[in-house]
Amino acid sequence: MTDHVSILKVRYAETDQMGVVHHGNYAQYLEIARIEWLEKIGISYKSMEKNGIMLPVYEMNFKFKKSAFFDDELKIITSLRQTPDVKIIFDYKIYNQDEELLTTANTTLVFMDAETRRPIRCPEYVLEKL
Repeated sequence: MTDHVSILKVRYAETDQMGVVHHGNYAQYLEIARIEWLEKIGISYKSMEKNGIMLPVYEMNFKFKKSAFFDDELKIITSLRQTPDVKIIFDYKIYNQDEELLTTANTTLVFMDAETRRPIRCPEYVLEKL
């Protein structure tokens, strides 16, 4: 279960009048990092959905230590907390280009059958990739 590093550049539209990244954008940053993490281990989120499996977010937590600003280059380190069962938990650390820790976060997602909308166990093919 390896870490994955995603690099994102803060766009002007993601900031407020002071040039600070609005907190609402961080959920999207984590989603980008999470999808890249899955791709790195060989799992396409799109194909998972085509196969009838959804991964809705159940819980999301942030600790904002320092602000990110327009034009910052953010490094998001994504790691899997434990072997998934019905849920999968990711931890994140977000740094700026000066290697300052800006934000820590975690998300809990639930494996769900797209048709029944009921929780299911982590698919075996996902566990094999880990």
